Amino acid sequence: MTSALPLTLDDLRQLTRWAEGCASRALPVFEAHCPGDPRPREALAAALEFADGAERTGVLRKAAWAAQAAARDAIDPAATAAARAAVAAAGAAYTHPIATAHQLNHILAPAGYAAHALALRSQDPARVGDMEIDSAIASAPSAVRNLIAQLPPRAPSRTALGRLFHRLDTGLRR
Repeated sequence: MTSALPLTLDDLRQLTRWAEGCASRALPVFEAHCPGDPRPREALAAALEFADGAERTGVLRKAAWAAQAAARDAIDPAATAAARAAVAAAGAAYTHPIATAHQLNHILAPAGYAAHALALRSQDPARVGDMEIDSAIASAPSAVRNLIAQLPPRAPSRTALGRLFHRLDTGLRR
């Protein structure tokens, strides 16, 4: 049985603003590989509009799905990760108020995928990934930290992406 999270519209807006800020750091990675493809940028713009007070509408959901298609279309792993960060940022507005590991992954995805995208483009991937995760942790509002604290913790992982997600989860719980 899963428990319900106390999740307000204000919490969703704060989560989405943080998610957009994290994901937007990796947008240049996608745009360098796929110039002229506006879908991840449009998803981030829609996320920011929601964070600024707009309603959750089909436009936001459509923008997220379009960014998901951009992630599938991008052949480069770093560009794919950057587009997935944008998808997750737009999807943050639709986080469900249930305490599951699945919801935890949705909350961590914008920062985790953005860090992964930037790390893949770096000469020192571990250092860059860690720096991006540190930045995401430092910028997380209390609403995000409170949500994370109510969800089951993420298990450690051996993959580079999984390590970033675990480090982010652990850091947001401090």
